[in-house]
Amino acid sequence: MRILVVGAGATGGYFGARLVEAGRDVTFLVRPGRARVLRERGLRIVEPGGVTTVRPTLVEPGGITGGYDLVLLSVKATALADAIEDFAPAVGLDTLILPVLNGSAHLDLLAKRFGDAAVLGGTARIITTLNDEGDIVRDGGPHLLRYGTLAAPKPLDAVDRALSGAGFDAVQVEDITADLWTKWAFITSLGAVTCLMRGSVGEVVAVPGGAEFASAVVDETAAIVAAAGHAVPDAELEGIRATVTTAGSPLTSSLYRDLVGRRSAEVEQLFGDLLAVAERVGVAAPLLGLAAIHLRVHQARVQG
Repeated sequence: MRILVVGAGATGGYFGARLVEAGRDVTFLVRPGRARVLRERGLRIVEPGGVTTVRPTLVEPGGITGGYDLVLLSVKATALADAIEDFAPAVGLDTLILPVLNGSAHLDLLAKRFGDAAVLGGTARIITTLNDEGDIVRDGGPHLLRYGTLAAPKPLDAVDRALSGAGFDAVQVEDITADLWTKWAFITSLGAVTCLMRGSVGEVVAVPGGAEFASAVVDETAAIVAAAGHAVPDAELEGIRATVTTAGSPLTSSLYRDLVGRRSAEVEQLFGDLLAVAERVGVAAPLLGLAAIHLRVHQARVQG
């Protein structure tokens, strides 16, 4: 398959680089600033086992000629509208779009532009960051990409072949919608805990009431998701609870890192949209509402 990776940040850059290593036909669609870094340094992954560098094929907005078979879309939700315009020339009649974004609003936006049949669902389980040099840093843990159909079921054999055996775990799942809601519950729970308390999970649970607060956030998020008809499975729910209440854990959320780094945060796509769901299904969400206000103040500062 001809694969177009939209965004070479911490997530898309990692999976795309592994696909390049595995010999897949991959092109990265990147903005000029990121393109300059990648041409100078290469796309570098820094892990405990060493540094991997690939020299990817790059294209900048306006430079796409011809269609691609698979678009792996990994940008911040705040940049989605611009990204759609950038990669639209790559979408042909048989192109499949695999977005790895948080929340769910992006699915409707993509389906409206390209049609339901073109859009797959996808979630990533990976903790990566970009350092000051633009390298992707991964300290270990899972590197899992899950995907599946959202509309009428159809064979994804070509996608399976393209993504499997590429240095990360790629799994096609039957109910990707359920996986999307579970990921949403996890991201908002971890984000609310770390952003409201301005610390890592370990720092939060180390103080009196911290663990109870974190568990209450999980309960609130789970109640919304369940009332919306997408209850988080018990085992996954307890996994989320354990993650946000583990003593000594250095874990933070990407939202927290955006907050302390004074970068744009996905507050509306994660908290705003979930609070709208909560209102629709009649579930009170005071803790998530407080987290949303906190992040909205931050976002207003970032946007000036």
